[in-house]
Amino acid sequence: MSMFQDSKARDPKRYLWTLGLIAPSCAVLPSQLVARTGLTIFWWIGPVFVLVLIPLLDVSVGNDGSNPRDEDYAALSEDRFYRWCTYLFLPLQFIGLVIAGYLWASPELSGADKLGLAVTLGFVSGIGINAAHELGHRAEHLERWLAKVALAQSGYGHFCVEHNRGHHVRVATPEDPASARFGESLWEFLPRSAVGGFRSALALERERLSRKGKRWFSWHNQLLLAWAMSVVLWGGLILLFGVEVIPFLMLQAVLGAGLLETVNYIEHYGLLRPRRANGDYARCSPRDSWNSDHLVTNVFLFHLQRHSDHHANPGRRYQTLRSSEQAPQLPAGYATMILLAAVPPLWRAVMDRRVLAHYGGDLSLVNTKPKATQHLLRPTSRYARPR
Repeated sequence: MSMFQDSKARDPKRYLWTLGLIAPSCAVLPSQLVARTGLTIFWWIGPVFVLVLIPLLDVSVGNDGSNPRDEDYAALSEDRFYRWCTYLFLPLQFIGLVIAGYLWASPELSGADKLGLAVTLGFVSGIGINAAHELGHRAEHLERWLAKVALAQSGYGHFCVEHNRGHHVRVATPEDPASARFGESLWEFLPRSAVGGFRSALALERERLSRKGKRWFSWHNQLLLAWAMSVVLWGGLILLFGVEVIPFLMLQAVLGAGLLETVNYIEHYGLLRPRRANGDYARCSPRDSWNSDHLVTNVFLFHLQRHSDHHANPGRRYQTLRSSEQAPQLPAGYATMILLAAVPPLWRAVMDRRVLAHYGGDLSLVNTKPKATQHLLRPTSRYARPR
């Protein structure tokens, strides 16, 4: 039996992973859908798909907590079918961006339609950062380069440096800008994480280059290489379609980065790794990331919601990630949690009691905001006892 057939038999969800390519297709399809139906709502297909359709499908389809067998791990890891599901994300992503550039420069579309297309491209850009996240964790040189290519649209090329060398080291600690603190709203978190992550990437790359005896302005600088890809991509689009595309390029990039940081907010809210006797933080475990087994969002995000296993075992490819009984569970998939996070009182009503229950009601074990006041903590005091 071939490797292809063997892996197919061992993964009942094998061909579901191709559905992850629907996300970048949202950048390609709007013009055709509008032309065939006359419905301009399709310019906004990105937010409709992510914030309306996926949450509804999550509820109707439900959870899938099944895990691959240990004896299947090697075959699943080496099966290149799963790699191509991420590789093919990139051409769809960039074909859609070129089509969008043409339409943004066209006088045929109204301002509202161009805005809707830019928002759709922003959602594709944000999900593209997730594809870059999967590729950027791999040891293969090609996949690390493809990760930088996927990040070019959003201009968020520093993500690979900060995420791999910063976030994975400091995750679920107060020192990590990408780990949200208990009581911190999404709107407080977004600037702190974006600015903190950027500064961290600069410091990490400067330290790496210094250690290797390399200059900052050189081809060895991973940040400059990633940002150069964005300059080439954006510059090419501006040369092709004119300066009128610049506001839309900027808007989609901001939305893409904002979507990424919102997911960061969800993934570790309030969670804190314990300290060892010597004061160092314990190794990251499944308890230090929020997990979700909602099948539909997991398929569209290449198992990103199995974030607990990802941080405990960052070398695992997405198709081999496991659900853990130790991991705290989100009440819904990421798509739904994004909507909750946008409304801080609603988010706290849903999540704060889950954070405290995870730590048996002991607030001292929680990653809280610095100098948190009693006024801040009072809304959740009724959850201070373990259920």
